[in-house]
Amino acid sequence: MSAEELADFLGVPLKTVYIWNHRHQGPRAHKVGRYLRYRWPEVEAWLEAQAVDRTV
Repeated sequence: MSAEELADFLGVPLKTVYIWNHRHQGPRAHKVGRYLRYRWPEVEAWLEAQAVDRTV
């Protein structure tokens, strides 16, 4: 998916996705030409890692 699609899916501004990429904080991005692309399994894994443990 594109950076724009990721931002829409996560409900965050596009600029946030680019900042995450620059800081190596968000899902792993792949450079295709001059564009960032994200693989769905990597986005899902990143989201799972962000989950809040509510059992405490």
